Amino acid sequence: MAAVIRTKDLTVRFGTFTAVDRLNLCIEPGQIFGFLGPNGSGKSTTVRVLCGILLPTSGECYILGQNITADKRKIRQQIGYMSQKFSLYQDLTVLENLEFYAGVYGIALEQRQARIEKMLELAGLREAGNVLAGSLSTGIRQRLALSCAVLHEPQILFLDEPTSGVDPKGRRLFWQIIYRLAEAGTTVLITTHFMDEAEHCDQVGFINQGRLVACGSPQQLKSNIEGVLVNIAAADSMQLFALLQKSGLPLADAYICGKNVRLRLAESDLPLLAAWDYEIIAPTMEDVFIYNVRKQEKVDHEQTDSHTEKRIYPDAP
Repeated sequence: MAAVIRTKDLTVRFGTFTAVDRLNLCIEPGQIFGFLGPNGSGKSTTVRVLCGILLPTSGECYILGQNITADKRKIRQQIGYMSQKFSLYQDLTVLENLEFYAGVYGIALEQRQARIEKMLELAGLREAGNVLAGSLSTGIRQRLALSCAVLHEPQILFLDEPTSGVDPKGRRLFWQIIYRLAEAGTTVLITTHFMDEAEHCDQVGFINQGRLVACGSPQQLKSNIEGVLVNIAAADSMQLFALLQKSGLPLADAYICGKNVRLRLAESDLPLLAAWDYEIIAPTMEDVFIYNVRKQEKVDHEQTDSHTEKRIYPDAP
């Protein structure tokens, strides 16, 4: 199956700062692809390149088989884009906003009413049709923004941090709309820093400091974690963490997670934790992210040490 979104060594620099570093993505039709990472990791910059808003410094980017740099105008007609700050007109009603965007997208007059009705139904906005957008709750406003972004029935939908600031109930309703769009054949790329939202995706890409540190299905990424993950609850997680760090235990990793300390170690070493009340747990997507970031940092550290050694000892192998 041909990829609808493909990048090869995509790189974006702003002066000496590298925002996206040799990014390689391959997203198939109809997938919900979650692009996850902390704020400032390069998610939004990548989406802006994919939408043709920002030019890459180097590398290649193809949308529906077309080069984003050469075929920008043609591609824009086939994609939808919604950011956290999607421009709704606050002094227009829900219906008036939909009618305005139908005109912006050049939807034929004879098709507009049917499209608008479809969006009202899809997003559960029928009862709010005559309400001013400025008086809507954040969750409903985001559903309206999403409806405006897909009025022209794009093949690919880019959602940049769409659920930021939305309460849990609003996020669930928003994801129900995404499911329905994907079931109808729309490919969805969604960026988020909510790790739990990765569970809703077919494929997940974790980005950190501009680099893709892991990519795969949520289950694949969890199964790739080496060793056993255990959780120890504590009244003072900082104190327990410091104690475990000094214990001399053969830990592959240790980190604080709220009021808990997470440890990763070989299954054969579990008896060494007999002094603590621990439980073996299944990894969450946050654990997956930490695991892959630490793994990448280790590789970077080893490469830095190797380069330093070669500068000091030029004849070193």
